[in-house]
Amino acid sequence: MAPQVLREDQDGLAILTLNRPEALNALSPTLFVELRAHIDAIAASPESIGCVILCGKGRSFSAGNDLKAIQAGEVAPSRHFQAETLEAIEALPQPVIAAVQGHCYTGSLELVLACDLTVAADDARFADTHGKWGMSPTWGMSQRLPRRVGLLKARELMFSGRVVGGQEAAEIGLANRCVPAAQLMEQTIAMARGFLANSWFTLRADKMLINRGLSHTLSEGLRFERSESPGRGPDLEERLKEFGR
Repeated sequence: MAPQVLREDQDGLAILTLNRPEALNALSPTLFVELRAHIDAIAASPESIGCVILCGKGRSFSAGNDLKAIQAGEVAPSRHFQAETLEAIEALPQPVIAAVQGHCYTGSLELVLACDLTVAADDARFADTHGKWGMSPTWGMSQRLPRRVGLLKARELMFSGRVVGGQEAAEIGLANRCVPAAQLMEQTIAMARGFLANSWFTLRADKMLINRGLSHTLSEGLRFERSESPGRGPDLEERLKEFGR
């Protein structure tokens, strides 16, 4: 059986590709097990991997949770394995960019929300369809979506289940930008390369300070930054020398 998640490393960039195009990359328990193994390996490699792209093969990023696999009796290793895998993505020291084309519904939207940034193709379609099936979120929708797009917009999207296109996603802050579908990976890789040109030490510090700071009030967060900022990186002197040339 072909791997359900592919990994390709390119000079400090790890590209993870959901590899079930025949099923619109539906999120089966087996896919999550493979994804988690890659995430854990990348987490242990901060000096060789500086940025991560998560994408889907074929015409859709992912149609969402694989209900057929669940009906067939496929189960994850533990009750909250999928939600904990999303937390592992969020906790990666490296920035993670989701590249989204086609469908990105419910569970796959929750997967994207665990990433730091999103580039949407102009054919992307985002939706939270929990209400369509009489389900309630357990993978983080109710917590991450309001933090991404604001409380009022999150309520509307969750209560209505309506589909948001790529351009609107960029307008409401669900995605960083909307690009032509044919340029999705090219532009996402260009974004990642721009990050990788900066200090990886600073990338990791920025992500840690932002993510952990969000659990504090503003005044507490300011104190947290002063006390927990890692300070100067090991590449500071070399970068200053390059700046002076």
